[in-house]
Parts: sequence; C-alpha cells; structure tokens
Amino acid sequence: MTLNTLLIANRGEIALRVMRTAKRLGWACVAIHTDLDADAPHVRAADRAVRVGSYLDIDEVVAAARETGAGYVHPGYGFLSERAPFARALADAGITLVGPSADVMDAMGRKDAAREVAVAAGVPVVPSYSLDDDDKDSFSYPVLVKAAAGGGGKGMRVVRTASEYDESFAAAQREARSSFGDDTILVEKYVESGRHIEVQVLGDSHGTVLHFFERDCSTQRRHQKVLEEAPAPTISDDQRTAITASAVALAAQCGYTGAGTVEFLLDNATGEFYFLEMNTRLQVEHPVTEEVVRVQTDTGSERVDLVELQLFVATGEPLPFAQEAITLDGHAIEARVYAEDSFNGFLPQAGRTSVVRWGSGDHVRVDHALEPEQEVSTSYDPMLGKVIAWGPDREAARAALVDALGETAILGITTNTGFLRALAASDEFRDTTIDTAWLDRNEVPAPDADLARVFGAWTEVLLDTMGTTGPWRADGWRMGGEPAADSVVLGDELVVVDRPRGRVSLSDGTAHDVRMVDAANHTVHLLVDGRAEHAVLNVQRDFVEVVHRGQRWVWERPDPFGDHAAAAGDGTLLAPMPGTVLAVNVAVGQGVAEGETLGVMEAMKMELALKAPFAGTVTSVGAAVGDLVKLGAALFTVEPSDD
Repeated sequence: MTLNTLLIANRGEIALRVMRTAKRLGWACVAIHTDLDADAPHVRAADRAVRVGSYLDIDEVVAAARETGAGYVHPGYGFLSERAPFARALADAGITLVGPSADVMDAMGRKDAAREVAVAAGVPVVPSYSLDDDDKDSFSYPVLVKAAAGGGGKGMRVVRTASEYDESFAAAQREARSSFGDDTILVEKYVESGRHIEVQVLGDSHGTVLHFFERDCSTQRRHQKVLEEAPAPTISDDQRTAITASAVALAAQCGYTGAGTVEFLLDNATGEFYFLEMNTRLQVEHPVTEEVVRVQTDTGSERVDLVELQLFVATGEPLPFAQEAITLDGHAIEARVYAEDSFNGFLPQAGRTSVVRWGSGDHVRVDHALEPEQEVSTSYDPMLGKVIAWGPDREAARAALVDALGETAILGITTNTGFLRALAASDEFRDTTIDTAWLDRNEVPAPDADLARVFGAWTEVLLDTMGTTGPWRADGWRMGGEPAADSVVLGDELVVVDRPRGRVSLSDGTAHDVRMVDAANHTVHLLVDGRAEHAVLNVQRDFVEVVHRGQRWVWERPDPFGDHAAAAGDGTLLAPMPGTVLAVNVAVGQGVAEGETLGVMEAMKMELALKAPFAGTVTSVGAAVGDLVKLGAALFTVEPSDD
C-alpha cells in the first residue's frame, strides 16, 4: 500500500475540505460515493472514486481502501467517524485511521464511560443522581435524563417535576434504543442557563497533548449548534485557563491521538463549568479555530490547519511546536447553512438548485459542496455549507458574517440563510445574551417580505418592458393619461409598479420610491427609499423567486388566460387572483343557470366573469361591489339542483 494515499470516508463539504489540505501536501485522494452521489463535487475533485452501497457500510469502506491502496482513511465527521468497530476493521487491515484508536473511541464515545475518565483526570463533571426507583422524589429538579450512548440531542429530556420523571425517562430510553441500540440512561443536574464551551485538542503518539483554545457553541436549537465562534466571548482569563487545562488533562488521561473536542457546560449562575462529553473526531465548527489560532515560529506567525496536523500525527510524527507557541488573533464566527425552512417549523427541504451564490469578502471563508442545478436530497444531513467570518474583534466578525449571509443566495430550494442572518444581526447575539436554551424559548422574527415583493414586481415589469413575449408583457395601460403603471400579482398580493415615476405600491397601501442601479446575471440592485438594496431573482412564467438578505420567497403567478374562477369543493368559486369586485349580479337564495354570470372582478387590468359551474341556488355571496379581494377568496357558492 502507498502511504501517501488518503481515502476520505465521507461526502460533501467535509470531503472537499480534507482534500484541499491533502492535495496541498501532495497526497493522492480517494473518494467514496453512493449512487445518489455519483457525480457529486467531492467525487469529481478526487483522484479516484469508488462506489459503495452506503457510507455506513464498514466492510465496503475498508474494501475500497484496500482496492485503491489507501494507507490512510480520514473519516470526516458523522457517518463512521466515531465508530470503534470501523477503527478496529481498519487496524486489522493494516490501514491507519486519521483519528484516535478504537479503545479510546470506546472509552470516550459513551457518556457514562467518559464521565469516569473525566473524574479520574480531576475534571469537574455535572452532579448526577442514582437511578434507583426510590430516589426520584429526592432529586433536586430540574434534572436532565440523557442517553449514555450517541449524541445530537437524541434520547434527552428535561424533567422539571417528579411527576414527569417516569414518562420522560421511558421516552428518552425508547429514543436512545432506537437511535443507538443502547437504552442506558444518565440522570444529571440540569443547568437552566448555561453556555456551551468546547476546547479543541490534538494529541500525538509521543504523549504530547496540546489545546488550540476554545469555541463557544451556545447558539443552538434542540442541542443542535447553529452559530459557533472562537474564542468564547464571555469567559474570563481564569476560566479559559481552567477549562483548557481540564481538556488537556482529559485527553492525556485517555491517551488521545489526533484532533478531538472536549465539551463543557458553563453555568451562568455560578460560573462553574462541567465536562459534558468528548467528540473523537474533527468538528463541523473547526474552521473558526483555524481562523483565529496562530502558531509562532522563528519566521513569524502562521495559521493553523487542523487537517494538516491530523495527517502529520497520523504518520507518527511528533507535534512540531509547544503549547506556548499557540496564540489567538481576532475573532471568528461560523453559520451552518441547512436545507430547511426555519420559519415554517424548521422542516427539511429537498429539490434542485438553480442559482447558487455564496457571500464573499476579505475575511470570509465558505466551506461548501453546493452547485447550480444540483439535486439536494433528504437522504443525508441537510447541511449545505458553512459561512465563516473573521474580524480583529467580535463585532467586526459579526458584521462581516451578517453581510456575507445577506449576499448568500440559493434558489430552487429553501435554506435557513435568512434565519441565520436575522439571528446574527439580533441584539441578543450581539450582546452575547443567548444561552444554550434561548432558541428553544424564543422565536427569531421572520424577515418582512415587502422589499422582496418590490424586487419581484419591479423585475417582472422590467423584463416585460425589455420585450418578454406572452401575457406578462407590459401593455402600456394608463389611467387618465398618466404615465404607464403596471399591475403585478405575486401570490395573493397585487403590486402596482410605476416605473416612469419610480414608485412601487403594495396592496396594504404602502409605497416605496425606487430607482434602478443595475441588473445582470439574476442580480438586481435598486435604491429603495434612498437605501441601496440588492436581490437575486428567477422570474418565470408561472412563478417569481426572490432571495433578499438570504431569505427566499416564491410567489405563484396566476394565468390570466386560464379559468376565471377555481372551485374549492362543489360549487364554490374562488378569486383567481387579487383584484376588485366590479359587479355582483346575484343574491343568496337566487336560482341560476349553468354558465350564468354571478359577478365580475377586475384583476391584472382585465375583467373576469365569474360563472355558475352548474344550475342551482346561490347559497353565499362573499363580497360586495368595490371590495378588494385576495387570491383564493370565496366569492360565490352555488348548491346544485336536485336533478
């Protein structure tokens, strides 16, 4: 086997990130892929690729390493990265895992075993309780019941009273058994307000363990991290010294080699910190450490590359510097971009991208594997990429991140980018008042759609004016000899665009002064009420898609040549688009013939006759002459005749 060949047992952005470093160091890279990922970016970037039935199939992944002559396997994160059987299978095959040994994974992969290691190392642990049936009434509530195996918030419940304990314990046990095949449960003190602090450590095979300072990952939802930053903004120098020393002691106690993360909970009420768990792999949020940590050498200060150090240690080399050489420079914050609808229950999203634009800047880094016209499936983790911003201080980093997220535009699928931008821009995040449970107690307000509608309507009219054919072309309609104004329907809203006067009026009566700056390649720059704004758009015959400040909106465009009314159940006629009721020709109780005109409305500068779908009796009239009605408003209902 060739010792400079690395198989990456992962996919997506982490596989690409590992390849970048490995190729820079002159290593050959092997990718694995399922059928779904046959043409994925990480496959095309590799020197060689091997198909596997599943990223979780240990035998297939080990066989792929053997087949390609890979002397090393980097597991990335997720999938097999913390599976001791995988580490043992590689060792049996004579292949080096870029990570710790199987025995260390066994010791640190379970929360109960890791807790014993921490106690032996003199590291503070969260006070725990016995699981005897008679003890639950004596617990100091609230308590946390959590699975001893696994992580990610699965098999975890907060219990606030003794009466809730049995049900919560049973639920956590069921979830743990289903997720990890192990229903062992721990019961610990629950910290009401805490910060999640984790320390990046790295050990070599010569007994040296170093720390690369800490990260704050307190901004999380249901124990899933959302924003991460380094260094931690709220801890004191004494706390930093104590926490990093504890992490090094724990890693040394278990004989750790490679990169790992020791996680702690800092109690805001007392200032005490407790060991939570150790992740025996590289973390999703490792870029914020790389952006702020420097190593002082004889020739100056150098950035740290944790993957490079992982490969260095895996080859058996000792770490080439001492703890005193590792310093901090500035602040970095990372946002995880997911395929999910954050303002609609955080529902996972799937589909095909069209336009993909990532934020940029002198101090912005984006790790991703997302392309235009790429199919995004729910078969794998929904993370699409990570946006990382650096600054000389936290506020500069935060401002750079907000700008970068505002410039990020992914069309075709909905992402959480708008949510991330709103969260990073919030007073609470700015003031570091967000604790680990803040997002479970509070809602981030959804962005207002008004400016996105302005962009959508203005661009639609602009494209029509430029000569787009079909029913959406501007028709030169004028009112009383005034300059042309165009009505645009976006979903259930009617927007009036007066381009000659630079005015856009929304259906709620608000109006905006608009001036065109430029438009190219799906991006439109406008001055809206004197403020520079931009959006990325995809305008099609049947829909308008707008991404503004990271948030995506999609509005259907009703077909003016289609049916004049849609039925919602037997005999109910709905407004086919927003508009004004011009006439109501019938009353409740009146008999009508099939095809008889019940009323007339005006929309999109056209008169639409609303006709009875069959002979019968009018049972409801939902609008009066002059009413402005929304798309889908119920206007008339006809009950069919007995025959």
